[in-house]
Amino acid sequence: MRWTLQPTPDQQQLENLSNVLKVDALIARLLLLRGINDFETAKNFFRPQLDDLHDPFLMQDMRTAVDRIKKAIASNENILVYGDYDVDGTTAVALLATYLKENYPNIATYIPDRYGEGYGISTQGIDFAEDNDFTLIIALDCGIKAIDKVVYAKEKGIDFIICDHHRPGDKLPEAVAVLDPKRKDCSYPYKELCGCGVGFKLVQALASEKGQTVSELKGYLDLVATAIAADIVPITGENRVMAYYGLQVINAEPRTGIQAIVNQIKKRELTITDVVFIVAPRINAAGRMKHGQYAVDLLMETDLIQAQSFAGEIEEFNTNRRSLDQEITAEALQQILENNEQERFTSVVYGEDWHKGVIGIVASRLTETYYRPTLVFAKSGDKLAASARSVKGFDVYKALEGCADCIEQFGGHKYAAGLTLLESQYETFKKQFEQTVSETIDPELLTPEIHIDAVIGLDEVTPKLMRLIHQFAPFGPGNMTPVFMAKGLNDTGHGRCVGQDDKHLKLSVAQQGTNPIGAIGFNLGSKLAQVKNKQLFDMVFTVEENEWNGQVSLQLKIKDIR
Repeated sequence: MRWTLQPTPDQQQLENLSNVLKVDALIARLLLLRGINDFETAKNFFRPQLDDLHDPFLMQDMRTAVDRIKKAIASNENILVYGDYDVDGTTAVALLATYLKENYPNIATYIPDRYGEGYGISTQGIDFAEDNDFTLIIALDCGIKAIDKVVYAKEKGIDFIICDHHRPGDKLPEAVAVLDPKRKDCSYPYKELCGCGVGFKLVQALASEKGQTVSELKGYLDLVATAIAADIVPITGENRVMAYYGLQVINAEPRTGIQAIVNQIKKRELTITDVVFIVAPRINAAGRMKHGQYAVDLLMETDLIQAQSFAGEIEEFNTNRRSLDQEITAEALQQILENNEQERFTSVVYGEDWHKGVIGIVASRLTETYYRPTLVFAKSGDKLAASARSVKGFDVYKALEGCADCIEQFGGHKYAAGLTLLESQYETFKKQFEQTVSETIDPELLTPEIHIDAVIGLDEVTPKLMRLIHQFAPFGPGNMTPVFMAKGLNDTGHGRCVGQDDKHLKLSVAQQGTNPIGAIGFNLGSKLAQVKNKQLFDMVFTVEENEWNGQVSLQLKIKDIR
């Protein structure tokens, strides 16, 4: 791990902010590091308001999209709401379809089969629309590169509205409207919406035409918050506002489908982290193991008994997914060792029988192990399909552009992408990807980096600090949980390894003159030797609450020790 202490803010700014907000220097420092430097931005940060959301009509093509939907409704056309099979896509489809169905019956949903149709807009989906007299398809979380498919639909008399957030290519599809804040000609003020977020802006625009305020749409934000969490988009600007209120909905009055998932978890209050690790994987499991339509059906269901039945099925998919993911990860790690590829700049592995639905998770696991740009391939019909994951600071999408002559199709983001290629191109691609990455990556990026917000004493870890940290939530990219470093610690003699195979480290740490405080380090069991026999050490950690037998106490979550 590379430990990087964030630069010290300007002392005058620090004092001014501390005085204006009446907070101590540590809190002022945390705010300045997040770009919050005056009373107004601090107020917006700590008290997000739905009225701060931008006018949806600032998005290029929004007026055209709204007018086309209004025309479809007035003409009694059938509308097909089409979306990707992941969390972002299925929540977006559930959101828009639910809203439209409130006042108009001719709405159906369509999620492509991950295995039979693959990612994005498919000819099968368009054929389904033609066979069932749909004349308008609204595509969510996909479609920005579906140039040929939109032409194919147009030939059949079917119009497209595309709501996407992925990077466009050089040419846009000839759809009636293309809503994507990443369009070069789109001046929408916030560029980091997820697909469900773009869908919400469309709903916001449609609602405003009927005189509805954004506050009246708050009930849809449980879906948007779930998508923001799952798609790992920055939790800044509009995303922070929508995640903040979406979490309130999830915890107070979630839609029936999300309630059915939460009922199985039996956890008191969910945070964004809980949504990422508990709610999102279950929604995702439907598309990974069976079909994404199961997730849409669950999220649109209004009867709790029926929703609990759907949630039970999805729970089973998730259990199967977990077991497959562990099995394939073990095989992939073995493949890297057998091929003696531990020292490469990239990890590229392929298993003919690997389940395509979990290769993205496996890619993330391999990145955690070897920390380098990673691709995991599986057989997909007569081609190979891969999920790519990257390391912080390296644009894997750009690296794939450098290998485009070997690839059939690809799309995605800086840190996660998907692609297909012919099996005959696999070895060539593997060499080319390794070469492209080795020539363009800063070797320093291959060592994980911890950004440290502040060096503090253990006496500063108090219930008051914890209360203030809670107010910084929801956390995520652009606003990560504050990370601290404390120096000159020692274990008070209770240090031990815990968990299966002694993987985790449990300590009780103190500094000279402070009371001991409990600390837990997941997957850090190997560090026990560094803290034995009262050796002094430095530690990087976050502060959290630990609940045990009804008692809540502060605990340090260890990130690293040296």
